[in-house]
Amino acid sequence: MKYKDIKKIFLDFFNKKNHKIIDSASLLAKDDPSLMFTNAGMNRFKKYFLGYKNPKYVRITNIQKCLRITGKHNDIYDVGRDKYHHTMFEMLGNWSFGDYFKKEAIEWAWELLTKTFKIRKSNIYVTIFSGNINENLEFDKESYKYWKNLINENQIVFFDKKHNFWEMGNTGPCGYSSEIHIDLREKKEIEGKKLINKGHPLVIELWNLVFIEFFRTQNGNLEKLSKYHVDTGMGIERLCMVLQNKKSTYDTDIFISLIKEIENITGKVYGKLEEEDIAIRVLADHIRAIVFAIKDGIIPSNNKSGYIIRKLLRRTIVYYFLYLNIKKSFLYKLVKVVLSEKNNENSKINFISNLIKKEELLFFKNLFKVSKKFYKIISSLKKEGKTIINGKIIFELYDTYGLPFELANLFALKNNFIIDKFSFEKEMLKQKLRSKKNKKNIYV
Repeated sequence: MKYKDIKKIFLDFFNKKNHKIIDSASLLAKDDPSLMFTNAGMNRFKKYFLGYKNPKYVRITNIQKCLRITGKHNDIYDVGRDKYHHTMFEMLGNWSFGDYFKKEAIEWAWELLTKTFKIRKSNIYVTIFSGNINENLEFDKESYKYWKNLINENQIVFFDKKHNFWEMGNTGPCGYSSEIHIDLREKKEIEGKKLINKGHPLVIELWNLVFIEFFRTQNGNLEKLSKYHVDTGMGIERLCMVLQNKKSTYDTDIFISLIKEIENITGKVYGKLEEEDIAIRVLADHIRAIVFAIKDGIIPSNNKSGYIIRKLLRRTIVYYFLYLNIKKSFLYKLVKVVLSEKNNENSKINFISNLIKKEELLFFKNLFKVSKKFYKIISSLKKEGKTIINGKIIFELYDTYGLPFELANLFALKNNFIIDKFSFEKEMLKQKLRSKKNKKNIYV
């Protein structure tokens, strides 16, 4: 089942359940000062959960582009190292604003997965909130009641607040959640339920059903909301992996053409060397995120969201520079592959390609200088028998060439060195204090 077909089937399913289909919001969180990027499908609906505004439709479904590279929700360090995390992903979601609740959400999720998509029931596990004495919260017996009518009780697993109690923040709407996990292993020597939330690459979370029924007050107490809401989210990348019978999201038709193009351009073979495989996955993930971000108007720059996208782009360049031994720009050639399934995108392909090429060329000017300096530093340290780089040296590279700590760390790790982060941050603090002092002196 192809990526495009899966999206259509999902939307059609909930449309038949009287949900209004709406388009994805921008990756730039325009109306939410607490966020830089849209990092979850529910971001745009906060005003409804908070009761600030009444929704036009009480049932909604959509496929929301999400970006998780900053703040609390940041998957960037897992990307490439495992085979199912992404900086940008598309979240399949259905919402109810004061309309249906647990029964319908659970039964429809089960219907879609087992009857429409025909996923084997024995491979599915569900998690339920186990309760919390300190907050006087019982286990989620209502979800348990509905789930045990659908699934073998041995496939129901109980977890604490960390996994099965969703909160928007320190205050605000919150409630129980029920996660749906999938076991993709062929050989099952260990019972699947024992691997839930244990980081196993083939026993992963697929869909999260959140039931918003409380409000966390400023003093930390929980109060019942007058209206209960449903907020669900399922990454299409993982669903494609399941329905296309793959062991990695990177082997699905979302990424396979992109990876083949990276192979064609670099001359590398995916699946041959683990270090190169990680780099190729990072490239495939990051360029997809970068292209969609620019398409949504987030232009690489030195300010706010633009700086984050520029840093993501430079991280991608450092990866292919270090791990694929590519010393010239080529990311811009991948734009057309990322947008290949979009119609009438030629003008956007050209604009984004030219912009990325310009960014690559700009960064390469400093990258060659930085790499020479860096290798000179580590060569000297090796002669002294040292494996730790003083953070002050890395700060000087940052101050002179604009190389962020995260990218310097990639250079260090590639060469089996560790950077003393404490001394780096100490220098950063000194610079901030100098900057403040200089600003004060302007007005003297």
